[in-house]
Amino acid sequence: MLFENRIFRTEFAKREISFEVGKIGMLANGACIVRYGETTVMVNVTMAAEPREGIDFFPLSVDYEEKLYAVGRIPGSFLRREGKPSEKAILNSRLVDRPMRPLFPKDLRNDVSIVMTVLSVDPDCLPEICGLLGAAFCLEISDIPFNGPIAGVSVGLVDGKPVLMPNEEERKKSEMVLTVAGSEEKVCMIECAANEVPEDVMLQCIIEGHKECAKMAHFFTQVRNEIGVPKVDFTPVVVDKQLFDSVREFAIDRVKAALDTNDKNVREERLAPIKADIHEKFEAEFPELADQIDEAIYLLQKFVVRRWLLDEGKRVDGRAIDEMRPLASEVGLISRVHGSALFTRGQTQALTITTLGPISDAQLLDGIDGETEKRYMHQYNFPSYSVGETRPSRGPGRREIGHGALAEKALLPVIPSVEDFPYTIRVVSEITSSNGSTSQASICGSTLSLMDAGVPIKAPVAGISCGLITENDRWMTMVDIQGLEDFFGDMDFKVGGTHKGVTAIQVDIKIDGLTYEIIEEALRKTREARIKILDEVMLKAIAEPRKELSKYAPKMLTLKINPDKIREVIGSGGKVIQKITAECNCKIDIDDDGSVFVSAIALEDAERAIQVIKTIAMDPEVGAIYKGRVTRLMTFGAFVEIAPGKEGLVHISKLDRKRVEKVEDVVTVGDEILVKVTEIDQQGRINLSRKDVLEALDAKNAEKNN
Repeated sequence: MLFENRIFRTEFAKREISFEVGKIGMLANGACIVRYGETTVMVNVTMAAEPREGIDFFPLSVDYEEKLYAVGRIPGSFLRREGKPSEKAILNSRLVDRPMRPLFPKDLRNDVSIVMTVLSVDPDCLPEICGLLGAAFCLEISDIPFNGPIAGVSVGLVDGKPVLMPNEEERKKSEMVLTVAGSEEKVCMIECAANEVPEDVMLQCIIEGHKECAKMAHFFTQVRNEIGVPKVDFTPVVVDKQLFDSVREFAIDRVKAALDTNDKNVREERLAPIKADIHEKFEAEFPELADQIDEAIYLLQKFVVRRWLLDEGKRVDGRAIDEMRPLASEVGLISRVHGSALFTRGQTQALTITTLGPISDAQLLDGIDGETEKRYMHQYNFPSYSVGETRPSRGPGRREIGHGALAEKALLPVIPSVEDFPYTIRVVSEITSSNGSTSQASICGSTLSLMDAGVPIKAPVAGISCGLITENDRWMTMVDIQGLEDFFGDMDFKVGGTHKGVTAIQVDIKIDGLTYEIIEEALRKTREARIKILDEVMLKAIAEPRKELSKYAPKMLTLKINPDKIREVIGSGGKVIQKITAECNCKIDIDDDGSVFVSAIALEDAERAIQVIKTIAMDPEVGAIYKGRVTRLMTFGAFVEIAPGKEGLVHISKLDRKRVEKVEDVVTVGDEILVKVTEIDQQGRINLSRKDVLEALDAKNAEKNN
C-alpha cells in the first residue's frame, strides 16, 4: 500500500522514537521502520485478499526475525546464513502475537502476517519492544481490520523503583524483566520474569508500564487519523441465529448433563451421541447451513459454561469458585535418573526429570545478544497422548517452547549460583495428561524434581492460573481453570512464585483487555493458591533438597589456580589434560579466570584428578604425600612422576624400610607408589621418599592396635 514518505516522532520512556512510512514495503498493507536510539526494526503487515476455505479459526502468523548483520556479525553456521528461528526469536514472536490476536475480528478468516526484521541493535534499546510498537503502528495505518491501537513497554525494577525501558546497565541490576502491552484503557498482555517480587510491587510496575502504553496508543490514534486508510470489508463467519436457537432448544438440557462432570473422558463420551443427534436432525432441517452445525454446538457449550459461572457461580466439575482440583505430589519414582517427580492436579499431570552435568554441558546461545551460555535449562514436551489424540511427534512447537520458557523463568531466580553448585542443570517436563494449566504443573513438578536431585534451590516455587469470565460490566475470576474453562473463558492468568513473591507471570486473554482491579484480584488469588500448594502438597512430598546427590549423578569438585598455570595443566596439544581425564575417568573444564571444574561419577576419581591438577599448578610442598607412577629405574634410585610433567627421585636408600641391594627388587616401571616430598633443592629438583610413607603407616597401625 502506497504512503507518502513521512516520519512520525514522539517521546517514549524519555527517549525519542520514530516511525517512518512510505520508504519501504510498498506492496504490504502496512510497513514502517522503527528507530529508537540506534535500534532499527523494519515491520511489514499483510493480509490475504480472500479468506481461507475450510477453517474455523483466525489464521495469524507473527515472525520476529533476528539478523546477525544487525550486530555486525557473520553467522557461524556452515552455510553462513541464519537458520531456523532461535528460541528467543520464537518467544519474541509470541510476545507480539498474544496481545494482538484477541483484537482482530474473531470471525476474520483471511490470512494475516506480521513480520518484524531487526536491522540494527542498540543494547540500550530493546528491539523486541520496537517490533511490537512497529506492528501496532502498521496495523493502525493499514486497511487490515484491527480493534487497536495498543502499545507495549518493558519495565524494570531498580532499587525498588519501576524503570521504563531500562538500558543495558539497568537491566543487569533489575529485579525483574516485565513486558506490558495495552490500549489507552486496559492492559492486554503481561509477561514477566522476576526475583521474588511482592504482588503489590508487581501491580504498581504493571500500572506504570500501562500508563506509558496508553500515551503511545494515543499517539498511534493521532497518526491513524492523519494518514490511516479505511479498513477493508470482509465476510464475517456468523452462525445463523435461527439454527443456533433451534440447536439450543433441542439439546441444552442434554449438554448441561454431559458437561457436569470432573472427568474429561466422561464428558467427551457423553457429548459424542448428542453431537451425532444434532447433526442428524439439523442437517435435514437446515441442509444449506450444515457447515455451521459444529460451530453452533461449540457456541452452545460456551453458553452453558459461561451462564453457569456468571449466573450460578457453578463450575463444570462442581468445585467452588476458588477451589483447586485434587492435588498430588511424588518424588524419586524413576531409578537411575538424577531426580524425578510427578505432580498431578485433577486430570493434568507433569512428569519432570532433572539431569546434572558438568559446566561444559551448558547451552551455548549465539544470537543478536552475542554468545552467551545457559547453565539452567527447562524443556517442556506435550505429546498427543496427553490429550487422548494420535499424531506423530515432530519436535517442540512454539507453544511448547513458550511453556518451557515460562517454567524456566519461574525457577531461575532460585537456582543456586555456579559457585555454590557447579553443575549444568537440565529439567524436562513430560506432560502425561492434560486438562488445563500444564505449564503451571510443570513449574511445581520441576521444583520437586530439583529437590529430589539434591539441587540446593533457594526456595520452592509453585505455579497456578486464574481464569476470567466477562459480560458487559460484569466479571468474575476463578482459580485453577481446567481445559473447558480455559477454552470458553476470557483469560489465563498464570503466576509462578515462592512464599516471598512472584518469579514469573504470563497472561493470555481473549477480550480487549483487563482492568487494574481484575489484575489485582488475580494476583491476590494466585498468591493464596500458590502458598496452599506449597505448604499442603509439595513440601509434604519433600520438605527440602536432598543432602546428597544420586549415586548416578556426576560428583563435582572445584579448584582455583593461577591463570598463568592453565597452559601447564592443559599441556601441549592438550596432552596433559587428556592424560588426567583418561587416568582419573573424569571430565575437566577450565575457565579463563583459573576456575577448574572436575566431574566424575566416583568421588575418588574426582579427588584424584584435583590432586594431580594441584600438583601441576601449585609447586609441590615438602611433607606432602602423593600417589605417583614409576617412570625410570637407575642404579641409585627410581624416578617417580607425581603429576604430568613433574618428576622426583626416590633414592635407593629411601625405597624401603630395609636395606635395598637393587632398585628392581622393590619397584618396576609403571608401578604406582605413595611417596613423600622430603626436599626441593634450589634448582627445583624434587627428592622423594617411599620409606617415610611406609614408616608413617607402620606407626599409625601400631597406634591403632594399641
